[in-house]
Amino acid sequence: MNNPFAGETSQSDTIDGLYDDAERSLANRNSGTLLETLSLDVTPIGAHYLLTHFDTPIISRDEHVLRFIGDFDKPFDISMEELLGLPKVTLPVTLECAGNGRVGMSPRRHSMPWGYEAVGTSEWTGTLLWPLIAEAKAKRSVVEFSFTGADFGYDKGVGHFYGRSLTLKQARDLDILLVYEMNGQPLLPQHGSPIRLIVPGWYGMASVKWLTDIRALSEPYTGFQQVQTYRYRKSPEDVGRPITEILVKSLMVPPGVPDFVTRDRCLRAGRARIEGRAWSGAGKDISEVEFGINGKWEKARILGKVGKYAWTKWVFDWDATPGQYILQCRAKDELGCQQPIKPTWNLGGFRNNSPHSINVFVKN
Repeated sequence: MNNPFAGETSQSDTIDGLYDDAERSLANRNSGTLLETLSLDVTPIGAHYLLTHFDTPIISRDEHVLRFIGDFDKPFDISMEELLGLPKVTLPVTLECAGNGRVGMSPRRHSMPWGYEAVGTSEWTGTLLWPLIAEAKAKRSVVEFSFTGADFGYDKGVGHFYGRSLTLKQARDLDILLVYEMNGQPLLPQHGSPIRLIVPGWYGMASVKWLTDIRALSEPYTGFQQVQTYRYRKSPEDVGRPITEILVKSLMVPPGVPDFVTRDRCLRAGRARIEGRAWSGAGKDISEVEFGINGKWEKARILGKVGKYAWTKWVFDWDATPGQYILQCRAKDELGCQQPIKPTWNLGGFRNNSPHSINVFVKN
């Protein structure tokens, strides 16, 4: 047996869609959004996707302190009571895991075997990050800020607290929130209580949970989750490049009723309204959604956007006749970026934004 705490990685490739005990354990611990809730503008708290890398820290809200440390001229600590007294901002933000859609990759590295369901939209409430950084006065030498969570564990034999970083420009320009409420309720422990980061328009790995400190750095951050994971790599030797903004993507509410095992759908013949959501990173608008029926694409109707950093609703009215169909959807954003028909895989299976596909059987 390999010792995962001594640098002996057990992350070999899996093949042909087979799952081993490690992947099954991850899948049982984490959870995806219920796709039927795509009909709602805001994902209910209990239905929002969840990915926890290590254990969930249980932290006292009354005792927790967020520290601004490192290369600041005026470093300080701030309590939750003080944070709650700062100007309050609520933003609807669509979060998506960078590994969403990884399950279609074979061979693939051991990680969370997401299908389509690692995405959700919540109304996140907190206070803007940048005014607090400005108050701490970063030294002129500062190039990045690191954000460290209370969750500690091992990956590839390396023990570390989960952490990420942003450049000075990113921290200033991205409408980043220090969040303490989700859909009007205090954060649950599994969603980062008592305080977490939300980085709108970026994949979820940037939105550090259980935030303990924000450090000003005069050198680039070298934390494990920044330089060893969440990077585009073609091979293990490739240094890669960092994953940042969410790619354009769309999903549909599964029509009809499901088969218990396969999740294929059964639908009665007749007019069926298909609905779904589309989104893209950095607040980009959705300009077009197409609905595919056995490879033939037609324009769907765009109804409206939930918020600058949140998904857009679309609908398509389908005259369904008896038969077997593959239904798909794909979106295009205002910059002309469109979902590719087939995924282009990287070593980690990140950022797969190929179309959502569902097998549907229509009967009279």
